Amino acid sequence: MATKVAKPPNLTSADLYINRELAQLEFIRRVLEQAKRDDVPLLERLRFLCIVGTILDEFFEIRVSGLKQQEEVGATQRGPDNLSPTEQLKRIALVAHDMVDEQYRILNDVLFPLLDAQGIRFLKRAQWNPDQEAWLRSFFHRELEPILTPIGLDPAHPFPRILNKNLTFIVTLEGKDAFGRKSGMAVVQAPRALPRVVRLPEDKADSPNAFVFLSSIIHAHVDELFPGMEAVGCYQFRVTRNSDLFVDEEAVDDLLIALEGELPSRRFGDAVRLELADDCPKHVGQFLADEFSVAEEDVYYCNGPVNLMRINTIPDLVDRPDLKYPGFTPSIPTRIQTAPDIFAAIKSGDILLHHPFHSFVPVLDFLRSAAEDPNVLSIRQTLYRTGTDSAAVKILLDAAKRGKEVLVVIELRARFDEAANIELANHLQEAGAQVVYGIVGHKTHAKMILVIRREDGELRRYAHLGTGNYHARTARGYTDFGLLTSDVDMAADVQRMFQQLTTMGRSGRLNKLVQSPFTLHETILRHIDTEIENATEGKPAGITAKMNQLIESDVIKALYRASQAGVRIQLVVRGICSLKPGIEGVSENITVRSIIGRFLEHTRIFLFENAGDARIYLSSADWMGRNFFSRVETCFPIEAEENRQAVVEHGLEPYLRDNVQAWVLQANGSYKPAASGEDRHCAQEELLELLTR
Repeated sequence: MATKVAKPPNLTSADLYINRELAQLEFIRRVLEQAKRDDVPLLERLRFLCIVGTILDEFFEIRVSGLKQQEEVGATQRGPDNLSPTEQLKRIALVAHDMVDEQYRILNDVLFPLLDAQGIRFLKRAQWNPDQEAWLRSFFHRELEPILTPIGLDPAHPFPRILNKNLTFIVTLEGKDAFGRKSGMAVVQAPRALPRVVRLPEDKADSPNAFVFLSSIIHAHVDELFPGMEAVGCYQFRVTRNSDLFVDEEAVDDLLIALEGELPSRRFGDAVRLELADDCPKHVGQFLADEFSVAEEDVYYCNGPVNLMRINTIPDLVDRPDLKYPGFTPSIPTRIQTAPDIFAAIKSGDILLHHPFHSFVPVLDFLRSAAEDPNVLSIRQTLYRTGTDSAAVKILLDAAKRGKEVLVVIELRARFDEAANIELANHLQEAGAQVVYGIVGHKTHAKMILVIRREDGELRRYAHLGTGNYHARTARGYTDFGLLTSDVDMAADVQRMFQQLTTMGRSGRLNKLVQSPFTLHETILRHIDTEIENATEGKPAGITAKMNQLIESDVIKALYRASQAGVRIQLVVRGICSLKPGIEGVSENITVRSIIGRFLEHTRIFLFENAGDARIYLSSADWMGRNFFSRVETCFPIEAEENRQAVVEHGLEPYLRDNVQAWVLQANGSYKPAASGEDRHCAQEELLELLTR
């Protein structure tokens, strides 16, 4: 009898892929878990809880709104997981409702009592004593009443347009107004300029850190906004709207003007979620749901403030270092400190910076020296998320005013930073810098600086390439790598990429850099195929990669094939991962872990064993379709042995042995905390100990 040959697994089967949106919710859940951890400082736990609110906001504004649009037009195209928009929305609603309930449970039952025990109190209306009531009434009349605009609802006063994510109150009324009208309902919007949390004066409280929510103050005095009538109910709510901007780039003459015209619509896009106080009567909730045209599953009842992100100010308002992460001083590499200037330091060899453990100051010094050095002729830089108040921008403005040739490629379409980037572009142009907006249809996500300097009668190029944005503040909270180099081939590649961005001409294949949308995808697939060949031939083979997201299906299929060939694959993916590890016959040689901790993990590192001669890359790109095909990205090799060793020993190995902040992805798409074992290993803590002062 012939031996029956097992049928090879179908690598396109939907069972092998995790839905992107559900994977994003799993990431948000892992962030929420930080708010529960006893080993996280108390005020940082509160901060994590608030961060969850922010991520959920963006998830609904962009991802959920996109699915609703697909559902509305009857879109039939499905991803590798084969879920329709309607199926995804149903699953999202189940998970998100559970998560929101858990969020408020943690706030009310865990964090508020712990904060109260530390003298950080949030006083409800029932807890106000007469002295506090008098002060808050005065505060209401002095600071709030003059700028609150109550709107009674009647045929002459239809339901007002409610700003995206703005704190608003629906008020139920009895009695008649001055004109004898019976409204029944009114709306009060709280201006965004108002603080959502108000600190009580020390002489009015038994603690220096006693706070009252703005919603409580308005609720307590809402009657006074409607003289002669009685407010029998007051319920806070917030509507989340579709915030994705649409600009037909092929059909506009000026992208900046088009975006400026489109931005106001973000405030009044279609409603996708309604958050409502959980004590709101059902008929009032239904009235609001009908007004905003949202379904029952899109209404989220909140046992507390409807915008938890606004509580994020508390850790900064409260001076309790013992309840926060300990401070640290980032270090500066010795070679930079001992060199006569930054150019001499770079000329002596590539310098690798690992933020936030290494200071961001050398990057700013590189720019500042270029701005001030009379031998520097040109400065070119990409900006994605920066802001007009950043130190890097101030240096570029100064350089332009000094008459330097300054070219800045600004990505106007960086989501939720469009307005800031438009303002930034205008400032730079006014100072005399050349500003371009990248490539139509492709966001410029690459992080690079090029400085051209005259030395000994010749022009020499210096470059900085990074995995993160040029913002000193985020450099304190994100883990990123940056490379300062004067390598002739690499710096020439950077110059060719800038020429490509400004002239729209073809740069051809670069010497050392790999770039999207041209060569990165094919390069990653080729390196994976090489590891498959090496494993088949019995040579050393392995892939270790760290990134933010892993979604692109061709790369996932290639990784599955590599696992089947016996290649050991270790992945550290902070957020969305659509690959399923640990499936027999498909991915049993793949492990996936996610690190959630004090710093936002943002480094992209790709290591291919290559039969013992490892190829190591750093990149601005994740393994996502958008990064491979619709963005301008850089991926650059690390060649100096000292730097290669640092990437492995500091960028990969600590995260692969982390058993404190690591979560391990299971074959069913869920995550479990890494097994703790006897020895405690926390990657971020170890790097703080090793690299900072």
